[in-house]
Amino acid sequence: MGKIIGIDLGTTNSCVAFVDNGEPKVIPNAEGSRTTPSVVSFSKDGERRVGSVAKRQGVTNPHSTVFAIKRLMGLDFAAEAATKHARVVPYEVVESERGDAWVQIGDEQFSPPEISAMVLEKMREVAESFLGEDVQEAIVTVPAYFNDAQRSATIAAGKIAGLEVRRIINEPTAAALAYGFEEHEGKRVAVYDLGGGTFDISILEISDGVFSVKSTAGDTHLGGEDIDNALVDELGRRFEEQSGINLREDRVALQRLKEQAEKAKHELSSALETEINLPFIASDESGPKHLETAIKRSDLEILVSEIVDRTLGPCQQALDDAGVKREEIDEILLVGGQTRMPMVRSKVSEFFGKDPHKGVNPDEVVAMGAALQGAALTGEVEEVLLLDVTPLSLGVETGGGVFHRLIPRNTTVPTRAKEIFTTSVDNQTFVPIHVLQGERDMAENNKSLAKFELAPILPAPRGVPEVEVTFDIDADGVVNVSAKDLGTGREQNIRVVASSGLTEQEIERIIGEADAYKMTDQKRKELAELRNTAEALLYTSERAVAECRELVAEEIVAQVEADIQSLHVCIDEGDAIAIKDALETLELSAYKIAEAMYGNVDLDTAVEGEAQTDS
Repeated sequence: MGKIIGIDLGTTNSCVAFVDNGEPKVIPNAEGSRTTPSVVSFSKDGERRVGSVAKRQGVTNPHSTVFAIKRLMGLDFAAEAATKHARVVPYEVVESERGDAWVQIGDEQFSPPEISAMVLEKMREVAESFLGEDVQEAIVTVPAYFNDAQRSATIAAGKIAGLEVRRIINEPTAAALAYGFEEHEGKRVAVYDLGGGTFDISILEISDGVFSVKSTAGDTHLGGEDIDNALVDELGRRFEEQSGINLREDRVALQRLKEQAEKAKHELSSALETEINLPFIASDESGPKHLETAIKRSDLEILVSEIVDRTLGPCQQALDDAGVKREEIDEILLVGGQTRMPMVRSKVSEFFGKDPHKGVNPDEVVAMGAALQGAALTGEVEEVLLLDVTPLSLGVETGGGVFHRLIPRNTTVPTRAKEIFTTSVDNQTFVPIHVLQGERDMAENNKSLAKFELAPILPAPRGVPEVEVTFDIDADGVVNVSAKDLGTGREQNIRVVASSGLTEQEIERIIGEADAYKMTDQKRKELAELRNTAEALLYTSERAVAECRELVAEEIVAQVEADIQSLHVCIDEGDAIAIKDALETLELSAYKIAEAMYGNVDLDTAVEGEAQTDS
């Protein structure tokens, strides 16, 4: 059985790890970095780039560079989060035919799972290059507060990327697994996970290989991106005060601002002040304009204090749901790159009354935990038991559009719950079952997961029929719902599979397109390598002709020059087969120059000259 890799699919950066001899190890990418930007860019000629090269292109090609796609996973376009997200990125977010939030790049539209799949495929390639073998299976992590639709979208992304997602596990749970894998003493741990786009807080108990999640809370639209955006707004405000120009109307300038804001944020984690210098950021009738200003750490902390404070509400909620007091927490794990910010660490320390644990790398610990879970499935490491919870309540719609909970949030899975309902209209011949997920009291404000009907039932006055509704959630979080008429014994079952925004047919189509695109990419790569080889041979051949023209027969020189010209033409035309043929032809003719040169050398003279040199 091959390796099951662990992938932390992040909003800002992604990370991949595997287990080697029982130890989790992060895999560096081709640039030597242990994390890879979750950025995808599209060039004018249709080439796709992922990672650092895509991020660098974002400054000059912002309209076609996609970042923070995780925030759109499983979201309706009408959702407040999607429209808010669309205002702070330079690329265009549009509404799909089914009302989901998709990305518009030129004339093409891409679903969030498609873009995420490109990032996952990049992480798969990083792993395959390092391990020297094909990788087909992965454990992929998601924010603990992701709902079913968002989890389903992540699984779809894995499928498009050619990966069998063996399990989706929550990021805080993965982090706790990496931290406590060899911990046998019972501990109660709070995992504070503030990443680029999401925030989670989970309370876990770890003891003898059992990782029991007691509660989880969070916000899937709260993270480092919001801090970057606050800084972008401040820089834009300062520039507008100086010049009267609104940079938010210029996508290229907006992307430059965002890149500088992210850089400044990082620098202010270790410095008290940083300089912002963006020359030629805009221009008007009077000429080019430059942005030159300084940002202090105290300035940034004032700007984002409300954002950081928003994380403390879910922290208290998670403690309350777990029935745990702050002082009963033994260890606090900080996860996610944004926890490197001094203000975040200070707020967490102040809230829990103790300093966070410093023994884990916040950028890598989630991927390492996922890798350990994969190794446990293959038997490479000792089996661990993860007792996770459902992050949001599950229930049905009842009369008047009310949401009735059957399984409250933070219930340990697997779990089962049942309840008896009745009809609301006389002589009703069927009962509609509307399955929902969320925390709002009215059904319309929660996420719809499935609808089905129990029919027929015997006509009777309202309130007489008894319909037993059963919810069953397995260890993988798959929801099964059944409805049974206790009078007739008639039963209807449905397996709730949340929509990822893509049908199975669309997923298969995208996989086919991805395979075709991969073949095109491979051909492009082969052509580039062939061109490099050809240009190197042209250089050496042209130099040989120039230096040896007088020492070689004219017909040989003429033949080599003709072959050089032919190879130049083939390179310009871009036909790989023609380049290869012309390359082989020039290699043979250029070899004749060497043969002629060595044939003209008088060996006695050469030896005599060597002896004179030695003396």
